[in-house]
Amino acid sequence: MKTHFNIVIAGAGGIAQAAGLILAEWSTITPTIYIGNRTLAKAQKVAKWIENGTTKKCEIIPFHLSSDEVTEEMIRVFSKGDALLDCLPGKLAPKMAGFAKAYKLNYANLTEYVAETNQIMDLAQNADVGFVLQTGLAPGYIDVMANYIFQEFCKQYHVEKVDILEFKVGALTKNAVAPHFYGFTWSPIGVATEYIKDCVVIRDYKKATIPALSERATIIIDGISYEEDLTSGGAADLPDALSGKVRKLDYKTLRHPGHYHWVDTQLKELKNKDTLIADLQEIMLATIPNMEDDQIIIYAAVEGKDANGVLRRHEVAKNIKPQKVGKHLLRAIQTTTAAPLVQSIQWLLENKTKGITLQSELESKTFLNGAFIKRVYGEV
Repeated sequence: MKTHFNIVIAGAGGIAQAAGLILAEWSTITPTIYIGNRTLAKAQKVAKWIENGTTKKCEIIPFHLSSDEVTEEMIRVFSKGDALLDCLPGKLAPKMAGFAKAYKLNYANLTEYVAETNQIMDLAQNADVGFVLQTGLAPGYIDVMANYIFQEFCKQYHVEKVDILEFKVGALTKNAVAPHFYGFTWSPIGVATEYIKDCVVIRDYKKATIPALSERATIIIDGISYEEDLTSGGAADLPDALSGKVRKLDYKTLRHPGHYHWVDTQLKELKNKDTLIADLQEIMLATIPNMEDDQIIIYAAVEGKDANGVLRRHEVAKNIKPQKVGKHLLRAIQTTTAAPLVQSIQWLLENKTKGITLQSELESKTFLNGAFIKRVYGEV
């Protein structure tokens, strides 16, 4: 941030922590940060954690974010704020976006939930402030990167269409053990959802919807084998933006070999389709451990023929490890998710955009080289 702003963060989990610390430590002019959570003690704990972790002087104010009513304290905070970073579960996103519109707060969220995103798009049509939706890692950074390599490929080879645009992300442990070959490196909320809800893709140049976990394959990245499969939400708005320009487009989640077979086994044993997401999440929480040591694997590729008919392929691959910010070591999932979220809010505050901005509408090269993002992902 190059100007002083009042930034409200909704939530007090790992991503909210990271967003607050990144704002405090990496901003040119440190903002005033408000941390809101339904449990005030947790908001106070996070505020103290950020204070102890930054090397800069920063005012961090915790407050009670009620889930039932709009309190006088909430009104005071929202009225002072310039922006709202929504780090709450996706089901609450429309409610937070409603606060942003009502109190004229620029808004950015992280959710991959499609229905909630559509609700916010309707809500924000006539807003006086800006909204960047589905920012973070996936959806988020990976979609901007995919759009960037598509644009660069078309410019370099003087074409308007390509055959394939594929992009994949894995939030993974370094090691994996049977039977699940997985470890939670972030909030488990949403993992079961993305395994079950349908996925939006492009097939034969047209937007389509197909089942999650229906196109499994093996991919080798930097000499290491991973499983990949379709999961919901990660494609953001690219299937709409690039229909007619890409023959095949999809987002897949990377996992260690063996994990998706374990998921298939669990799903076959679950009988009640109405509670499938909740039941799978319960099994995963009971079986899969939470682990601190993590890594983020990112892969994107574009393939097609150049103007002379020669088949070309461009790839981007990254392996991002935990990173020290200020005095704290943040997990890779924290920095890779929080940095694009903070970059989105900076973009909104500096450009004074109104209404919705989706991933395909960001100026990709400028965004990817933003001050917050390039500290985590490197420069493109």
